[in-house]
Amino acid sequence: MRVVVTGAAGFIGSHLVDRLLEDGHDVVGIDCFTDYYSRTDKEANLVSALVQPRFELVEADLRSAELEPVLDGADAIVNQAATPGLVLSWDDFERYQSCNLGALQRLVAAAMAVGTPHLVQASTSSVYGAEATGPESSPAHPVSPYGVTKLAAEQLLHAYGSTAGLPFTVLRYFSVYGPRQRPDMAYRIFCEQLLDGRPITVYGDGRQSRSNTYVSDCVDATVAALHRAPDASTFNIGGGAEVVLLNAVEVLAAELGTAPVIEHQPARRGDQRRTSADTAKARDLLGWEPKVAPEEGLGAEAAWVSDRRGGR
Repeated sequence: MRVVVTGAAGFIGSHLVDRLLEDGHDVVGIDCFTDYYSRTDKEANLVSALVQPRFELVEADLRSAELEPVLDGADAIVNQAATPGLVLSWDDFERYQSCNLGALQRLVAAAMAVGTPHLVQASTSSVYGAEATGPESSPAHPVSPYGVTKLAAEQLLHAYGSTAGLPFTVLRYFSVYGPRQRPDMAYRIFCEQLLDGRPITVYGDGRQSRSNTYVSDCVDATVAALHRAPDASTFNIGGGAEVVLLNAVEVLAAELGTAPVIEHQPARRGDQRRTSADTAKARDLLGWEPKVAPEEGLGAEAAWVSDRRGGR
């Protein structure tokens, strides 16, 4: 297959690019290297891919670039491009709206124009709201502007699907973590604080839980979706066990050989209280189940953060 991956230099996107290349596919990666975090970090994510003859990197902004020539001839598109972050979305809604919704509309229009057979959209458990615990048919009540834009993006795909026959699949990722995690994400922040001997800031009581998804499991699910005929299905993609935040801190601290000091701050608006992914549909229709246990995955992320800083 020839697969176009948007957001290719990002956390999940770069892992997906590596996997597709390993599987023998041709990959076109699109990224505009926004200032959300360091371009140097993003370029490091693509070190392995850039030396592969079957990989092409296109630096382009989905909101303004001419997309049809890039998409022409692709067998599938995986849209990993988005502005992430629940809390930050309150302060710059225009950016979230343009990156998460406007950019997708342009991508879809270009895909329809060239006849791309399949678009896989990376969505999020944030569409469910403060509690994300049920199947895909559960009501969606996002509690952050980020979640609102991602739900709107899903609805946009359904509008194109029902009126113009857009072939697509939606994957709702649950709290993805692992090596290459963005510097604004909790486990990455905790590892940095532990290595520096700084107190760890926990918002709320620390008993909030997540159905964390290790990045390789996330990629496995995405690849499985690519190989299934698109029928506008939505799938929850999440880890097999819930992890309480304070327990995750203990695992990270043990891996790094440090003793955590916790400082509690008030809970932040838009934060989810509990996520527990119901992945029965993905198991039945994609043949996918998560493989990486929380302790294993957290240990791998802690080791990666330590290694990129030269170890201890």
